[in-house]
Amino acid sequence: MEIMSDSQKIEQVLLSRLSKSEIKEWIKTYSAPYKELMAYYRCAIMEIETKFRVLSEELSMQYDRNPIETVKTRLKSPEAILDKLTRRSLPITVKSIEENINDVAGIRVIGTFLSDIYMLSNALLKQDDISLIKKKDYISEPKENGYRSLHLIIETPIFLHNSKKYMKVEVQFRTISMDWWASAEHKIRYKKDIVVPDDIDRELFECARLASELDMRMERIQKAAMQRPKPI
Repeated sequence: MEIMSDSQKIEQVLLSRLSKSEIKEWIKTYSAPYKELMAYYRCAIMEIETKFRVLSEELSMQYDRNPIETVKTRLKSPEAILDKLTRRSLPITVKSIEENINDVAGIRVIGTFLSDIYMLSNALLKQDDISLIKKKDYISEPKENGYRSLHLIIETPIFLHNSKKYMKVEVQFRTISMDWWASAEHKIRYKKDIVVPDDIDRELFECARLASELDMRMERIQKAAMQRPKPI
């Protein structure tokens, strides 16, 4: 007979006695292991954010411009974590979060040009303390709705006072137009109590196509400008 661990017992009690909203509140308020794990994810975010700050300084000097427009960070909310575990029929435990959810810690890097996206992602992956777990290139192969972005799931060490721990972080790379479209599309498509009709779906896809064309056009302009001789 298999003996349940303490965390399994707690999970079983939660699922049998509490509503979904009460489970969320329990995670927020009482789970010390959960809070500790979230602190580790915040440390991982800081590690990766610092790497991009360093890259920004170096590349600004090298290219006489900053290819990084902005760096945004976020930690997945308890509600979003619980919803994801529930949708995938996964255990509602801290261990399950760490093992099964790759995007708890998230960083979004906004670059100016398409070439910046791949240059920045390659620069990150070349660092010897970064391990690539998964890569999804939605720029070369956009999603059906027109979404474009380069997604990396990486693993990075965080250095604690007496140990080293490896944490997973999702890093998204987008141009300004990709980020603008994705943000606007999300606000339109996921507005409460609204079902997006087919004609709006088609309009959103057309906007994504136009944004893609704009990215490529700006890339060509930038390359042409770089090739022109500097005035004496």
